[in-house]
Amino acid sequence: MSALNYGLTPKMKPISPRRSALVAALDIGSSKVACLIARLRPHPPQQVLTRRSHAVEVVGFGHAGARGTKAGGVVNLAQAEEAIRQAVDGAERMASVEIDSVVLSVSAGRLASELFVAEIEIAGSAVSEGDIARVLAAGSRHSLREGRAVLHSLPVGYSIDGSNGIRDPRGMIGARFGVDMHVATTDIAAARNLLLAVERCHLAVEAMVASPYVAGLAVLADDEADLGAAVIDLGAGTTTMAVFLGGRFVHADGFALGGLNVTMDIARTLNAGIAEAERIKTLYGSVLVGGSDERDMITVPPVGEEEREQAQFVSRAALVSIVKPRVEEILEMVRDRLAASLFAAEPRGRVILTGGASQLAGLPDLAARILGRPVRIGRPLGIAGLPDAAKGAAFAASAGLLVYPQMARLEHFETRGRRYLMNGTGGYLARVGQWLRESF
Repeated sequence: MSALNYGLTPKMKPISPRRSALVAALDIGSSKVACLIARLRPHPPQQVLTRRSHAVEVVGFGHAGARGTKAGGVVNLAQAEEAIRQAVDGAERMASVEIDSVVLSVSAGRLASELFVAEIEIAGSAVSEGDIARVLAAGSRHSLREGRAVLHSLPVGYSIDGSNGIRDPRGMIGARFGVDMHVATTDIAAARNLLLAVERCHLAVEAMVASPYVAGLAVLADDEADLGAAVIDLGAGTTTMAVFLGGRFVHADGFALGGLNVTMDIARTLNAGIAEAERIKTLYGSVLVGGSDERDMITVPPVGEEEREQAQFVSRAALVSIVKPRVEEILEMVRDRLAASLFAAEPRGRVILTGGASQLAGLPDLAARILGRPVRIGRPLGIAGLPDAAKGAAFAASAGLLVYPQMARLEHFETRGRRYLMNGTGGYLARVGQWLRESF
């Protein structure tokens, strides 16, 4: 019986801060599938990106156009499998290695957060590692919900005898020991089908992680995470967000609108093909009107390129009038979601935009006006060996998957989680895959 039946996604065993590791990341989106392979090497404490215990060096990179996916979820297993195989093959060839497991991003399934409080009695006078494990397990058990799969179960803070805000309770004295836990979840059906698509490629999934969370791990400076930041991952089919306060991931949310909706608006309004609309958006798309935009004309080829139909011409200003309303709608939805989160209480917090749709000209200024916050574009920080094509905001989540193994120690991790790491054909994930294949 799959652990996903009980609302649990694979959890990876934390890597040792003193050991090197080879990590493969797989980012399945609505427009692209990216696979990155990297070597993680321990490094001494540093003055920047202080939470990272390892240096990350990319040795393999492959990507393919997404097929069989919609809004980050799988809608055609065969097509999704083909795209995954193509991306993984490109990364393996570049790295000259063969991978058998990946860390997988999740943007589908209506990401959501809940905060839970759990409390236990302390057997001894001081908090021990065993007490911490017990209270985390109690909090995790409370977090399970029908139809939802738990992606992250993270302690936000501890309490002893009603005294809150404790970061490290080990050795402290008290009778009642509690924890505030942040639990991020997704729809269980979306998680199952993503897992199945990867397993059909004979790959194990070491962990499933929320895309905006790992995007934040890649692009946030330490001060931003400490003072408060919201990372908005603007993808093709989804817009997802992660809030960081006090250096911790405290909120996740998402909805199924993104850059592809802008493309479709262009295609419908201009009577253009979808591929041509995407090209126009990429080359000329903007949310700000310039002084010469009424005079600058853009050529729009006819659908099907029939000789009888002539190309039409539209001004840049007309294109902005198509693009801007949809982008404003997305940003207003983001504003409303953030207003209902812990981020609303942090006036110093800033917003960082990532994802392919964040590259529209003028977007940071428009976002700053609508969200009422300082806004910048986020690009991967402190990752060596990234090819030029992957250094931008579009690959923030992909790069963050390579940082996540260093942060896995923060997650609630039980001994049974080791069975998720498949070695050979008799591992836990093999049985999960067999169950999924039989059930679907």
